[in-house]
This record gives sequence, C-alpha cells and structure tokens, in this order.
Amino acid sequence: MGGRLHIYKRENSSFWQCATFIGGRNFRTSTKEEGLARAKDIAEDWYLELKGKHKRGEVKHGKSFAHAAKQFLREYQIITEGQRNAQYVEGHERRLNKHLLPFFGHMVLSEITPGQVQEYRIHRREKAVEKRGKPPARSTMHQEIVVLRQVLKTANRHGWLPFLPDLSEPYRASGKISHRAWFSPEEYKKLYEATRRRAQKPKRNRYGWEGAQLHDYVLFMANTGIRPDEAARLEYRDVSIVDDDASGETILEIEVRGKRGVGYCKSTTGAVVPFRRMKKRNSPEPTDLLFPKTHHVLFNNILEEESLKVDREGNRRTAYSLRHTYICLRLMEGADIYQIAKNCRTSVEMIEKYYASHIKTSLDAAAINVRRPRKDKKPGKDTKNDKNDLPR
Repeated sequence: MGGRLHIYKRENSSFWQCATFIGGRNFRTSTKEEGLARAKDIAEDWYLELKGKHKRGEVKHGKSFAHAAKQFLREYQIITEGQRNAQYVEGHERRLNKHLLPFFGHMVLSEITPGQVQEYRIHRREKAVEKRGKPPARSTMHQEIVVLRQVLKTANRHGWLPFLPDLSEPYRASGKISHRAWFSPEEYKKLYEATRRRAQKPKRNRYGWEGAQLHDYVLFMANTGIRPDEAARLEYRDVSIVDDDASGETILEIEVRGKRGVGYCKSTTGAVVPFRRMKKRNSPEPTDLLFPKTHHVLFNNILEEESLKVDREGNRRTAYSLRHTYICLRLMEGADIYQIAKNCRTSVEMIEKYYASHIKTSLDAAAINVRRPRKDKKPGKDTKNDKNDLPR
C-alpha cells in the first residue's frame, strides 16, 4: 500500500497486528491471525475499508479519549494531592484502566455521544451478568460515569471537545427511597449482649483479648457515630474524657481524621466506660491506635450466629451499620438533625434522605391528625338528613 500499511507482531502475542496513519490519526488493530499470509489479506481489507470511510467523512478527527484520560490523571493526582484520599484517587485510575479505556479508549472525543454512553451502560451490564450472574450496583455505575464526566471536562477545558454530551441515564424514574442497614433498639441490645458474652467467655482463651476489644468497639461506635475508617485512624491522644457543661454529663470529645479532613465529635455517655476499659486493658502510649485490629471476622461470625447479618430488606450489616444505628437512635430520641449532621461530619440532606425517611418518630401524629373546627349550623335548618354531617 505504498508504505502506508504496516504489519507487525508484539512480543507477548502470537497474532499479527496492523497499523496505518490516515487523516492525522494513527489506527491500529489485531488481525487475529497467526499466519503471515492470511494476516496480510485481512490487513489490506481493513486498510481499504478505513480509507473509504475517511473519504466519506465517517472517520472523526481530533484527540482520542485515551489522550484525554492520560491528561486527566496527570492533573487530578497533582491538583488534589493532600485534598483527596489517596484510595479515592486510585479508584478513579482503576475504573479508567479496567472499564472505561477498553470501551472508549480508541474513540475520538467527538464520537462519545449520549448514545455511546448508553451503549457503555448496556455493555457493562451484559459483561457483569455474564461473569458474576448479576449486574453492577447502581453506585458502581454512578462512580464510573463520574470518572467519564471528569475526563470529558478535562478535554473541554483544553479545547479538545466543544461541549459535553448528556450523560444522564434515560428511562430512569424517581429512585426508590431506601435506608441504610442499622440495628433497631432491640437488635442493638441483642448484638451487644452477644459481644459481651463472647468477651466474658471466649471460645478459646487466646481469643479473649479480641472478644473484649470487639465488645468495646461495638459500644464505642454506636455511641459516637464515627466511620470505621475514622476509627481505624484514632489514637488515644485524640480522645479526651470531659464533663460537658451543657448536658452535665461525662462524655468523650474526639478529634476525628477522616475523608473530610479533621473534625470533632462528642459522644454519648455510653462511650466513656468502653474507652476506660480499653485504656486499662492495653496500657497504651498516647500515639497508639485505639483499634489496631478490625475484628471483622469475629464481628461477622457473631452477626451470623444471632441472625443479624441481613435486615428484612436484604441489606447486609457491617461495621458501618453501627454509625447508622447511632444516627437513627439519636433521631428517635428527638435530637436536632442539624447537630447530628455536624457531630457526624455529614449533611442534613444525607440524613434526611437515608435515615429520617424511615424513622417513625419523625412523624408528628398530632400534626397529621389535626382537625379543623366545624362551623355551627344556621338556626332553624334541619340537620337530621344532612348528608355532609358525617360521624367523626
């Protein structure tokens, strides 16, 4: 083809590859053939078809999605350094390399239309069902579309993409109101009584420390509302026992380091005794971790033994459910939702969406069942057969 078509083989592949340069762009593909003669024929057909598309204007020009993705990762890692959790940044790179680049990588940015994005959603669903027997979770797809949007915004800022395509999900009705798995007061009592029994009578003596630590972990988490990853970073010097002037109770003041930086938390009185027990048990240095182990295996075993692992909606309970339990119990006791949000380092909107919607005490029966006073009938009017005079 006058030196315009090249055929080659990679070191780690037995198939012949072919490449060409048309309209300012490099194109590459695999012939899927191991024999050279057959690979040449396929490469020539591919080249002629590609050249025909170029003449008809079907081959798009411009930067590729892979180029924009590389630029996005370079910018994102530098700009967000110290501002975003390192694992969160790594998650973006992992989603790009595993899912987005194999599908969009070869495309020119202008080829990524709302239709192509919908094709990606279908492709991801089909692949996941084929591999695992179930589609990807809605949150998983949301995170991947977030990364896709960030790459396209990067391309738009650099002038490689004139406008962003519509990435919204079609055919989507209002989402079902769901709540996060938590322990009702009866279930929470059942849980801490089980962990207490395991702490007092471990199945093996060598597991006595783990059982005692887990029992205190459950009480500490359910009375502070901190996240499991925040608890894993807590050091003894971050926690202080204080007498609260406003409530007149002895509580814990905790300096929390989490995904939103440094924040503060004030516990209920129920967290003080577990903290004192841990200090006595471990004789720690100020810089020692409060919870050096997660004890998730023992925690899950107890949940299974007590039939608490799954709630009635099928939500699986984890250590995060203790945070959800704290929020729900505080709401049931009438605490101010704004103060709960501040203490848990989250927003009122998140609490109203995922917690307050299913707490029965958030409904005021007196306000719901209020009745407007009825007007007196005019004198002399016969009210015996008045159809509007309904019994209360």
